Amino acid sequence: MDYFSGVLVFITLFLLNPVISETTCGFKACPNTKLNMINVHLVPHSHDDVGWLKTVDQYYYGSQNSIQHAGVQYILDTVVEELLKDSKRRFIQVETFFFSKWYSEQTETVQRVVQKLVADGRLEFAGGAWSMNDEATAHYQSVIDQFKLGLKYLKDIFGDCGRPTVGWQIDPFGHSREMASIFAQMGYNGQFFARMDYLDKLKRLLYQEMEMIWQSSEYLKNSNIFTGMLYNHYSAPPGFCFDINCQDAPIIDGESYDNNVDQRVSDFIDYVKKMAEFYRSTHIMVPMGDDFQYEDAGVNFKNMDKLIKYVNDRQLAGSQVNVFYSTPSCYLYELHQLHQTWPNKTEDFFPYSSDSHSYWTGYFTSRPTQKRFHRDGNHFFQTVKQLSVLANLTDTQHLENLESLSQAMGIMQHHDAVTGTEKQAVARDYDRMLFKAIVGAENNARDALRSLTNLTSGEFESCLELNISACAFTQNTANNVVVTLVNPLAHSSTQYVRVPVKNENYIVTDEKGREIPSQVIPIPWEVLALEHRSNGTQHELVFKASVEKIANFLIRVLPTPKNIEEHHRDFPEEKAQDGADELIVENSLVKLTFDTTTGGLKTIEMNGIAETIQQSFGVYKGFRGNNDEAKNRSSGAYVFRPDGDIEVLNNNKVELTFYNGSIVKEVHQHVNEWISQVIRIYDEVNHVEFEWLVGPIPADDEVGKEIITRFSSNIASKGKFYTDSNGREMLERKRNQRENFDPNMSEGISGNYYPVTGQISLQDDVKRITLLNDRAQGGASLKDGELELMLHRRLLSDDAFGVGEALNETQYGTGLIARGKIYLILDAASEKPNHAERQLQHELDQHFWRFFSKSNSVPSVNKHMIPDFTAFPKSVELLSFEQYSKDQILIRVENLNTEGNVVSFNIHPLFESLNGDRIWETTLDGNMQLSDMKRFKFSQDGSGGIPSSVEYYYAPHNPMSSDSTMSAYEFVVTLIPMQIRTFIIQQK
Repeated sequence: MDYFSGVLVFITLFLLNPVISETTCGFKACPNTKLNMINVHLVPHSHDDVGWLKTVDQYYYGSQNSIQHAGVQYILDTVVEELLKDSKRRFIQVETFFFSKWYSEQTETVQRVVQKLVADGRLEFAGGAWSMNDEATAHYQSVIDQFKLGLKYLKDIFGDCGRPTVGWQIDPFGHSREMASIFAQMGYNGQFFARMDYLDKLKRLLYQEMEMIWQSSEYLKNSNIFTGMLYNHYSAPPGFCFDINCQDAPIIDGESYDNNVDQRVSDFIDYVKKMAEFYRSTHIMVPMGDDFQYEDAGVNFKNMDKLIKYVNDRQLAGSQVNVFYSTPSCYLYELHQLHQTWPNKTEDFFPYSSDSHSYWTGYFTSRPTQKRFHRDGNHFFQTVKQLSVLANLTDTQHLENLESLSQAMGIMQHHDAVTGTEKQAVARDYDRMLFKAIVGAENNARDALRSLTNLTSGEFESCLELNISACAFTQNTANNVVVTLVNPLAHSSTQYVRVPVKNENYIVTDEKGREIPSQVIPIPWEVLALEHRSNGTQHELVFKASVEKIANFLIRVLPTPKNIEEHHRDFPEEKAQDGADELIVENSLVKLTFDTTTGGLKTIEMNGIAETIQQSFGVYKGFRGNNDEAKNRSSGAYVFRPDGDIEVLNNNKVELTFYNGSIVKEVHQHVNEWISQVIRIYDEVNHVEFEWLVGPIPADDEVGKEIITRFSSNIASKGKFYTDSNGREMLERKRNQRENFDPNMSEGISGNYYPVTGQISLQDDVKRITLLNDRAQGGASLKDGELELMLHRRLLSDDAFGVGEALNETQYGTGLIARGKIYLILDAASEKPNHAERQLQHELDQHFWRFFSKSNSVPSVNKHMIPDFTAFPKSVELLSFEQYSKDQILIRVENLNTEGNVVSFNIHPLFESLNGDRIWETTLDGNMQLSDMKRFKFSQDGSGGIPSSVEYYYAPHNPMSSDSTMSAYEFVVTLIPMQIRTFIIQQK
């Protein structure tokens, strides 16, 4: 309370006003505007990165100011103080993480003040998620989760007045269509951002197309959403930054020789008039803020007060400029009242370039191990949320463990976290935070599984180093080890499980004591050679498992038979016959042919289709310049700029080793000293797995390098290929082309790179190749029939876009080593994206989570505690299944089908098994009843004339609202292709 001692009188008077319940938030709180004038909506804001150059805590507390002067706690302190002084003042808060941390530290009196400010519409939330997420590399499941987290917090504290109505994505480096769709499905009226390709912006300025109606989904009706591009980034007008960190002149009035009111007002009016020429309406929005501004908010507001007063005084002399404090939601409200139409938008805003040599496509791949850790974090988060519901873990500690993981994952979505565009020290802090949260949530998983199985003292340990085929739990022995598999999917799934083991003779049995076929296969020697890896286990035990929700398997070590032929645990190493030109590796579904001369892949046959597919690895040399102008831009954390064409690495002979088995067949390839790979086909699995290992990328020659893998075929793709949007809908890409403008292709390689969160494909009239990946990466098709993905980057120069250090990751004293997987499908071409590939992508993202315990027998599952999901149609997946509050459960279901008719199922059996009392449907985020959704509808150019009255979108279907007294037929859920529906079950 010390900070507020100077304004106690304001607080007292403020709290004497009518009680908080009499709210005037929302559009009732919007300022009055004037007809026949340019209405200027001044929007005070501070853009507060949840980690970037400093860690999240350093930004909040204001430490390490030698790196960057920023202290978010002081921003919120002084903003609240200044809002109390004048009821006309406004401020928008965006990052809920920072606000929640600050709010929790305030006295009850200050909290009441803040509640009143929100209730009066003077402090408004925009965006509202835990962080301002990236839109290229974030997965839609994680984006939805972090909006649910942020919006639930605001709802719990402030009620309806805390719920944002506009998206405020002002800093991400390009914008995805799926993000726009998520906003629409959450009921937002529109969104605003500040970055698009510089040529796109120039054209939009010329034709008054800075604001548009974005058709955000190919499948979902009512998905159109208003989208606006800010005029001058998200900064105050040039010369009008009044923050203490700025050097612009204040407004000097009164009896002063330096009085500059006339000049400052004239300059501002000139700016506004010029800006208004580029927008269609009589309203324009002018942000007043920038990164970490308003630490001494009195300076900002005092000068803005003067600016508003003196600009509006000019109206007496005939000026038609009207200025006032406002918010993005109030600005959008005024646009909605206008009877006019707006331009159309159907694709996305990738890739983003800020000049002719700066395509921000490097961050699609930057920090590949952190991007994988982020995906692992999401996988475990979904798993432990489900286990917590099944075991009814609702005590305080369990809820706090989940909350911590939820918050860590929310922070990881930030546009300088999952992107890999933060300083190295900050990257380590993100990893520390997520690891700590995962370890805490493992307690939930252990307690849940002790309840859900009869192994009441089981360890149920996770192995977080399985990506390097290591597990401390099996390091000494895998004898009498129980592997508990948890399936986060709605449907029973059959998958192959790999467990690091010693080279011994094993038997695997299921819960009924039946032997499960298994095999032991060597771990690639390149993995064993990792200096930091303990090499007690040099093999992996592979077995096939079918799991509904939870299943246990027991591994035992048997004596080695005297006759080596009596057991089938080992794969004999096989080589191509002497003199043979080809090595053929095949099972019942897939046939691979390798060229023994080069050691490379030659052809693939699957799904009745054969195609020449050659895989290669390549290096782009990172351009090094001084960044003083566009042509000297370096390749860096944000920007991908190769110096010349690709250098293909495996023109020389690749060392090739073949392991043949009935469960899995593997080809181990050694490309060079720092690139190797395993190509696998599993029995009865209809795709090919490529597990790559890249690093340490050599830098002794002082040349940065960006490593890709390329798949080349004879498919006549005619310059087209397809990439996913945040793991969901697919978008068509055309080489060297954009939807709205002619791009500058001075950088013909990086300018054709797009974000690939889940899959990339190309096809002709007959065949299609699809690549699925295990983390966000950059991808392209630079020639017909070719697909490439960037795997790893190591650069020696900064690209001068703020991070201030080269992307030169090291670990254990050498360059960072990354390992990951790509899955290839060859299939017949299809008019629509193949939903089977989406289902596989979801299964790969949410594969069985493995827990390890010691036991002499196979534990059983308490199946009476497992709800029945068999009513779900095959195409319907369980996107979320979690505790919403102590006695409420959130269920989110998604139809993965991309075509076909609607599907229906009855959720009543699940409702009953969860002891449901009531069920109601919400918006996508889970925090607003869908029946209450009412969002702005805008008319597009060419849509049939100017609307005669304001229009709205409502729920796209009749929202479910049922209770336990109603008949089962009242619980039918119907989903159109690609639809997501969210429900809350109130338990008895």
